[in-house]
Amino acid sequence: MDAHRFNRRATLRGCAAALLFGAWALGPAARAGCFDVRAPVFRELRPLVMQNPGRALSEVKARMDALPPDAAQREPRTLAALYAIRASAYGELTLTHPQRAAARAGLALLGDRTDPLRLELLANYGSSFSSAAAITRALVEINRTRALLPPGSRSDVCLEISQGFMNMLRNRASLAIRELTQAYMESVANKLTLARVEASEGLAVALRSMGDNHEALNYIRPQIDWDKAHHASDDLSGGVYFKGEILRAMGHYHRAIAALRQSRAISSSVGDQQGTAYSNLRICETDIALKHYAAARRACDRAAPVLAAGKVASMIKETHVQLARIDLAQGDPRRALQLLNHVLDKHGADMVAFTVAPAYLARAEANAALHHYSGAYHDLATYMRLYTAQNRSNQARLREALEVRFQAKQEFQRNAVLRRKLQAASDEATKQKQLLLWMKAAGIGGALVIALLSYIVIADRRHRRQLVLLANADPLTGMPNRGRTAQLATAALTEALEHSRPLTVALIDFDYFKTINDQCGHAAGDHVLREFAHLSRGALRAGDILGRWGGEEFLLVLPDATLDSALATVERLRVLALGIQIPCPEPQIPLPRVTFSAGLASTADGPRTLDEIVARADVALYEAKDAGRDAVRISKARAQSAPTPRRA
Repeated sequence: MDAHRFNRRATLRGCAAALLFGAWALGPAARAGCFDVRAPVFRELRPLVMQNPGRALSEVKARMDALPPDAAQREPRTLAALYAIRASAYGELTLTHPQRAAARAGLALLGDRTDPLRLELLANYGSSFSSAAAITRALVEINRTRALLPPGSRSDVCLEISQGFMNMLRNRASLAIRELTQAYMESVANKLTLARVEASEGLAVALRSMGDNHEALNYIRPQIDWDKAHHASDDLSGGVYFKGEILRAMGHYHRAIAALRQSRAISSSVGDQQGTAYSNLRICETDIALKHYAAARRACDRAAPVLAAGKVASMIKETHVQLARIDLAQGDPRRALQLLNHVLDKHGADMVAFTVAPAYLARAEANAALHHYSGAYHDLATYMRLYTAQNRSNQARLREALEVRFQAKQEFQRNAVLRRKLQAASDEATKQKQLLLWMKAAGIGGALVIALLSYIVIADRRHRRQLVLLANADPLTGMPNRGRTAQLATAALTEALEHSRPLTVALIDFDYFKTINDQCGHAAGDHVLREFAHLSRGALRAGDILGRWGGEEFLLVLPDATLDSALATVERLRVLALGIQIPCPEPQIPLPRVTFSAGLASTADGPRTLDEIVARADVALYEAKDAGRDAVRISKARAQSAPTPRRA
């Protein structure tokens, strides 16, 4: 299997390897059928994709061959629906290049950007990429399309699910959890069954990657139940495998073996050799934990040739680690050492991160058994260093997952309350106006009716203004929230483009913010954000826009500002941030100063939409983080980077 291919089965089977440590690019589009596609041929063939994607491709070819030569002009929706089935089937078979080609061909046939069939194709197109830059471009298009859809609608929720999976591909599990949690809650509130199943599957993958196994197990169950009920064997094998992986990580080895054997049987029944090999590898690992070494060797021996044929080095080496563990247990340390020396020939650089520490531990045991005590000591020290770092990382990720889910639920509930209040205010005003009009028609106190009507209109406007203010403001900082910031930024960008004026955008993200929260509590982190908001108000021009973009991230929009003047403005804010004192009663370690990293993008680079310019700033922000933080980078290939002095 190509290391850059991915689909739902690969996501579920490779979650630990791919999402915990970024070794394998994975992540599906929304489940076929999440969007309300009404095309008859799509509804007819969609179940076949989930049961047997190979047969679905054959059927699509036969249907396409039967169409007239001018089908693109006479039957564009039928042809587009067949391309959608083809793209979904290729995605299930992890053939991303033909998946992308099929989705692109279907998109070219449809003009309505909100057509569910086009959205199905768009989700497939977005899920066919593996590079961060390509995924970012696809996310820009999805964001642009979501802006045209009613919030909370079926199409909007399904696209948000696709965004969540694609952000997992970008190694942004926290953002993925936020998006998938909101999509899940919207799907539950609006009774969107298939979207709920898809969102729960995505949450299971993301939460497992963050170490929250109990919640991951809860969220994978709806997907397994749905696939069983709809005889979706191809997806069911991945879901059951993933359940076995979670149970194994939780130490429930007998239950894990049962799930993994069930997954192996399903994969074997549909001819999925890769899926069968994955199940065998995990059965081998679980049997070792149960000290069933003969059974473990049989399972690993069955997995090895298939994984070797797939040419994924990390999986081949993981198999060798398990075989070495069996050799050690069965009294052959020399053979184990030979295997492990090969496994660690690049010091773990070509392995999935969480498999490296166990490999060093096994080699330490092999060296000790052969009386190579110097090598054993070195390997044991390396194991302890890797294990300690990994354990700390896992704990931090688990805390982060809990925090993100809590914030996402709060945001959803707050928005839902505001929407209900706005709707209730509108309904009440409509009723009162209708009543007064009836009174006027009946001739009762014309002047009084006018006075009452005026009062109600004024009161209604005042109430609406209050609600809109609440809906537009970030409750912590008092700044515009993400939605309001996007509105103001879009208006500023439109004006800049219409009058050919410069405009620069900066995406600001505070450095080591989790350290502040972990060491001093979330109240300290909130204090930093509030102080930054307060200090920034005096450092910006009247027309500048600064809003909270999410978490510790802010979006700064500078109309009539070149990159040079924008850099000066961001530098002023950076100096102000350095002066913020962190309230921390008893820090366990010296706390870092308050710094941030920023990415800048300008209309001079050519972007025409807010999504495009923010996406470029986002890429530049990542470059600033990679450069060591406390830095500014410009998103422009020909521009020189502009780092601020690095600080601890």
